[in-house]
Amino acid sequence: MVSDITPIKYSLVRSRRRTAALVITPDAGLTVRAPMQMPLSRIESIIREKFDWITRKIQQQKSRPVPRVKFYANGERFLYLGEEYALRISDEFKGSLYFDNAFILSAREQGRAQDLFVWWYKREAQRVITERVDFFAQRDGFRFQTLKITGARRRWGSCNTLGNLSFSWRLVMAPLEVIDYVVVHELAHLEHCDHSPRFWNRVRALYPAADHCRAWLKKNGSALDLI
Repeated sequence: MVSDITPIKYSLVRSRRRTAALVITPDAGLTVRAPMQMPLSRIESIIREKFDWITRKIQQQKSRPVPRVKFYANGERFLYLGEEYALRISDEFKGSLYFDNAFILSAREQGRAQDLFVWWYKREAQRVITERVDFFAQRDGFRFQTLKITGARRRWGSCNTLGNLSFSWRLVMAPLEVIDYVVVHELAHLEHCDHSPRFWNRVRALYPAADHCRAWLKKNGSALDLI
């Protein structure tokens, strides 16, 4: 949608929410989520008021790396713990997929390569993230209830009021220091169920590289995926 008074093209989604929200989409578009009865004139007024913010965020999104389309071909490279490793297609390998400083995929399994990679990443995420959560929970005296690996695309981790932690399997593509930041971030929510200054001060005290890792995720997070 575009009008004479809002030069920015946008998509409008109405729901029973109480306030309007501006969302910059992965493809550098603008989505406005608005209450059912909010007048279009008010929506466009909000867009005009936030014009500088919107254009800045769109440019930031355009500058971020995007995930490469995967063909699961010999020599193609895949991320793991912040490094890229080549895929080797093997006619001799009798298994499905394994990792040994490269990804080895059986030629007979190439047709379901994406499913096998997702399975592998989920398994590694469970192992790696569990180890890091246990380490920081013990180091810093946190007590959590459960840990779950999810398929979330837009949320790297979460912590609910019951003390249950969740992390996206895609996070295991990131460098270990970034994984550690997300782990500490979610553990800190066991003390502060918000993003208040007290929360961020606690995160920075527990993990001094927090701001650096947060910026890394904002810039590079969109590339941590299989498409």
